[in-house]
Amino acid sequence: MTVPGIDPSVPPSGAGCVECDAAGGWWVHLRRCAQCGHIGCCDSSPAQHASAHAKSSGHPFIRSFEPGEDWFWNFQTNEFYDGPALAGPQSHPEDAAIPGPAGRVPEDWRSHVH
Repeated sequence: MTVPGIDPSVPPSGAGCVECDAAGGWWVHLRRCAQCGHIGCCDSSPAQHASAHAKSSGHPFIRSFEPGEDWFWNFQTNEFYDGPALAGPQSHPEDAAIPGPAGRVPEDWRSHVH
């Protein structure tokens, strides 16, 4: 079944938040755009790049990019969604630091989350 806004054939853009990596930032958790594969940081993260990507691109669905999580979120309906299997990998490396990446997370990181 084809779902508008989800392309199961597109791999993730990388192992970390695209914008945070470019700017030397950090994240709490990662989210994957189910349409284009963009990896962005979650809304608890300081920069909230995943939801900013959804808003600027119009791509409605994200999927968790955390190990062991397979839930989707629909930004148009603000509801969880049961989506199809996506191209691998399904998450960032299991040994990656959370929050991450290692070496860029400030000691007072909890005071920066939303």
